[in-house]
This record gives sequence, structure tokens and C-alpha cells, in this order.
Amino acid sequence: MADNESVVVAGVGMTRFAKVPEGLRELAGQATSAALDEAGVTVAEVQAAYVGNAVAGLVTGQEMIRGQVMLRPLGIESIPIFNVENACASASSALHLGWQAVASGMQDVVLCLGAEKLTHEDKTVGMEAIGTAIDVEMRAELAEQVRWDGGEEGGRSFFMDLYAEMARRYMRVSGATPEHFAQVVVKNQHNGARNPRAQYGGEVTVDEVLASRRVVDPLTVPMCSPISDGAAAVVLMSGSAARRTGRSGPRIRASVVRSGNVHDRDDPTAGSAARAARAAFEAAGIGPGDIDCAEVHDASAPAELIVYEQLGLAGKGGGPELIASGRTRIDGGLPVNTSGGLLSKGHPIGATGIAQVCEAAWQLRGEAGERQVEGARVALTQNGGGWLEGDSAAMSVHVLTAD
Repeated sequence: MADNESVVVAGVGMTRFAKVPEGLRELAGQATSAALDEAGVTVAEVQAAYVGNAVAGLVTGQEMIRGQVMLRPLGIESIPIFNVENACASASSALHLGWQAVASGMQDVVLCLGAEKLTHEDKTVGMEAIGTAIDVEMRAELAEQVRWDGGEEGGRSFFMDLYAEMARRYMRVSGATPEHFAQVVVKNQHNGARNPRAQYGGEVTVDEVLASRRVVDPLTVPMCSPISDGAAAVVLMSGSAARRTGRSGPRIRASVVRSGNVHDRDDPTAGSAARAARAAFEAAGIGPGDIDCAEVHDASAPAELIVYEQLGLAGKGGGPELIASGRTRIDGGLPVNTSGGLLSKGHPIGATGIAQVCEAAWQLRGEAGERQVEGARVALTQNGGGWLEGDSAAMSVHVLTAD
């Protein structure tokens, strides 16, 4: 396999995440065109495409050939197009496959795309679609375990009940409080206000977050990621192709995808995110202390604190102290979710993983504007998807370094 440093992020593109009238073709087209333009790559130069999407079959009815349908209007055809469905980790899984193709020397220029259309005239359709990212045969048993009392029919995703149960367990073992979760929201909404592609963003207080409508204890509405539409794309090039064409960009030093595992649920460092992070750090030859900024999967506010520990940014039980310290703010020394995260930026699930890499690339290129992390040289992204026996069913971690 070729040197991992040879995989160059030559171009990125991302739509604004929001509830929009555009369909998958339009969203995919906007992100793909932006990434190709930024990379200076023509359609004819793209050798393969890896397309992540999670729920088009359930929301729009489009199954099986989603990538081909999205890309043909751009003239991208005749090449290998791979469709990747891996719950909320669909885009990051597609990116992993594209990275493998370039790192192995199989291809020199590839497109990686994630796109999702979650909004629907029937508001329950998107939430019901998200709720299928579990073992459906075990759903009744799982619902009893998390005391599910309404789910999609009650106006919320089944996953919010899972996140709430996870939050309650984490509170017991770490001493975290709802105030700590609210601090995550305050930080990420502040960051989102500085991201023109974010769905939401603004200045809120801990008290305002806690006083908002309760979804399921201990989660209030601002602590839960919103239903979103959007797309994100990256063009990956081999180092030799980049040198030959005079292009540059951040390098993907490590790309890891892991499935979930059965583990002690009271130990946040034992699950798939921790295992994927350890493998990524080993492959990149760095440790948690080398990270300058990170984008993590905060589908709920408590998840960000748990991920701090899973990634080794905080010790076991140290998530509450880390958020309270202010270190994960943009100017705090260890910025997390400078984009606003899923809570503010939005979470069109099949696009999220690549959107995280777009933010990492902007940070490493010094192009993040008001949310720029000074001197950022190493970035990490963490994106999980689905739920299986107490862990994410799919987990991805990427490590990027400045050119």
C-alpha cells in the first residue's frame, strides 16, 4: 500500500445544511461541482466515485442506484460508482473506500460524496427512516430497555430515547449534569453562528437551553441534532497526481472504519469510537495530544462529552471537566466542533461524515474565517452510525494534516 501521506484532499464542497426544497440531485450537484472546481478537476479526470446515502429508499423511494442518479446530471458516468449505505457513517465510509483506492495506488483521482434528503411533507417520515438504523428484530426489547414512550409517533426519533438512556448512564458514572450538556450546546451554537453553511447558530445561555422544551429526560430540544438536508463532497488525489498537476491540500494520514462491539457500557473508552481512534492514532503516528481541532458526532449534546473520553481527549470520567474548562472552545486550546457540530450545523445523516472532513480541510488551510483555529496543523473527525447492542453499528475516524 502507498504511503498514507500521499492521499491529498484536493478540493472540498458543501451545501448549506438546512430544510430546503431541493432534491438529492440538486444537493449532490452543488457539493460535487464545488469540490471539482476547487480541485481544478474536470469530470473526465474523475476515475471513480464513492457515494454515501442512508435513507433515500425510505424517504424518496430511490434505491440501489442512488449515486448514478445523483451524478449523471453532472456528466459523471461510465466510471465505477459505488453506493455506500452505513447509517450516519455512510459518507465517512464512502470516504474511507475512496481513500483506500488512492492509498493503494488503484486510482489517482476519486470523488467522495455524501448526500441526504431527510425532510418530507410528512414530518414523521424522516424520523421513522432514522429509526431503522437499529436491529429491527430487537426493537421491541430495546424500546422496553430505554422506556420508549412515543418515538416517531410522539414526534421524536427513536434515537433520542437511546441517547437519553446513554446520557443517564453517563451521568451516573461521570458526575455529568444537564448543565454540562447545555454547555456543549452553548459552545456549538456559538460556533455555528460563524459558519455560513450551518443550519442554526446563535448566542444562547445554559439557562435558556435547560428551560427549552424537554424531549426526553435529560434532553431538551437544543440538545438534539435537527432534521436536515444537504450534501458534501471531496476530491481525493494521489500525491503523484497532485505534484504532476501542481495541486495541493491537506493529507489524510489515517482512515479507519470499525463496526460496533459488545462492551461494558459504563466504560466510554471500550466501544467502537475508542477502538477506531486508537487505530487511527497508530496509523498516523500521533496521539490525542497532537490534535489541534476535532469534529465529532454530537447527535446529542451528551454524546460530545462521551466522545471526549473515547478519543482520549479526556480521561475516564473527564468529559464534564473538559467542557466546563472552556478548552474545547475555538480559542480554548483544544477546539471541538468548530463548524457548530451536528447540533448547530445540522445532521443530514448520509452527508455528515464528509462535511466534517470539509471543516477539517478548511481549518488546516486557514480558510475557516471567524471560526479559524490559530495554527491548526492536525485535525481529527469522528462519525458514528446506527446502534447495535449498546454501541454504534459503524464508526469512522479520520486524521488529517496540513500540506
